[in-house]
Amino acid sequence: MLLTTILDSFLIYLQSEKNLAEKTVLAYNSDWQDFYNFLETEAGQELASFEVEKIDHRLIRKYLAYLNNKGLSKTTAARRLAALKSFFRYLIKKDLIESNPLAQVATPKIPKKLPRHLEQDDMTRVLEQPEEYSDTGLRDRALLELLYGAGIRVSELVQLDLGSIDLSYGYVRVFGKGARERIVPIGKLAITTVKKYIQVARPKWDLEHSSALFLNQKGGRLSDRTVRTLVNKYCRQANTRETVSPHGFRHSFASHLLDNGADLRAVQELLGHKKISSTQIYTHVSRNKLRKVYQLAHPRA
Repeated sequence: MLLTTILDSFLIYLQSEKNLAEKTVLAYNSDWQDFYNFLETEAGQELASFEVEKIDHRLIRKYLAYLNNKGLSKTTAARRLAALKSFFRYLIKKDLIESNPLAQVATPKIPKKLPRHLEQDDMTRVLEQPEEYSDTGLRDRALLELLYGAGIRVSELVQLDLGSIDLSYGYVRVFGKGARERIVPIGKLAITTVKKYIQVARPKWDLEHSSALFLNQKGGRLSDRTVRTLVNKYCRQANTRETVSPHGFRHSFASHLLDNGADLRAVQELLGHKKISSTQIYTHVSRNKLRKVYQLAHPRA
C-alpha cells in the first residue's frame, strides 16, 4: 500500500467520519509533513513509491531520535507520535494492516502543567469590567458571564445561536469536540446579562437577521480572536494576578466548582470531557489550595 494514497483517505476520514475540526485535520497534516521529511532522508527514496509496510517500530524510534536531535520539546514529540498512532489505528480498523508498529514504542512522558486560572475574587472583578451603559459593554459582559458561567470553550461560545440558549430554564446547548452535544446549566447572573444583551444591544446590529447569539457591530458572528482580545483586555483592566485566555475561564470554572465541593464526575459532564483523566488535572489545583489553607490554619503546619 502506498503511503501517500492511504494518508489522503485517512485525512478525509478524520474530517467526514470523526467530525474533527478543520484546524485539527490541518494539524495532523502538518505533523505528517514532518514525518515525510524524515522518511525522505532516512529511506532515500521518493515518498510517492514508499509503502506503509516499511514503517516498523525501529523506524519510529529513529524518528523520535530525529525529533530529539532537532531540539523539539517532549510535548511536540508526543503530538507527532499521536498523529502516527491515530493513522495506524485507522489502518487496523480498515483491515489494511494486522499489527500496529507503534505498539512497541513508548510515548514521551510529559510533565503535567497546572492550568492557569483566576482566583474567585479576580474573576469577580473581571466580570464587572464591561460597562453596562454601552451596547458593546452589554455584549461583553454577557459573553464573559456565559464563558465562565457555563465553562464552555471559546470555539463553542462563538458557535452559539439564539436557539442554543434557553433563558427560561437556564440551559445552553453546546456542540463540543467531535460534534458531541451536551446541555449545560447556567446561573442567574449569566441569564440576566444575556437576556439584557439580547433585548437591548443585539437588535441594533442584527440587520441581516443572523442566527448567531454574539454579533459584532457590523452584524457578523463574533470571532474567537475577538473574544480572546476582549478577555485579555478585561483581565488587564481588572489588574488580575494572572492574565488568562478564554480557556483560562474554563479552567477557573472547573477549579471553583471543585473548590466549593462539586463532584469530579459532575464537573466532567459539565466540561464535556470524554475521559475522567482529562478532568483530574483540576484536582491538583484544589489540592494546592487545600495545602495553603492547611499551612495558614494549622498550628503545627
